[in-house]
Amino acid sequence: MITRIVRLSFEPNKLDDFYKVFEATKQQIAAFEGCNGLQLMQDATEKNVIYTLSYWENEASLNKYRFSELFKTTWSQTKILFNNKPQAFSLELLQKVK
Repeated sequence: MITRIVRLSFEPNKLDDFYKVFEATKQQIAAFEGCNGLQLMQDATEKNVIYTLSYWENEASLNKYRFSELFKTTWSQTKILFNNKPQAFSLELLQKVK
């Protein structure tokens, strides 16, 4: 399984715009073939920094989403709201304790 973490830093006055995009697309993303879950999180101290965590069966599933029309449309609406370059990480679990 792949965990995809994306750090998004927004103009503070653009957060509501991002939340609207997320609300409109979250069910489609979560239902995308190979997606096993989606979470939205906010940085504890920098309130304009948002993280998405998504869980994918494998890298092929993640890449199928990343090259889909759903991603392209969502990303084009989201990237215009940034105040800094986004960061993305794909992780594989090595160990889980408890």
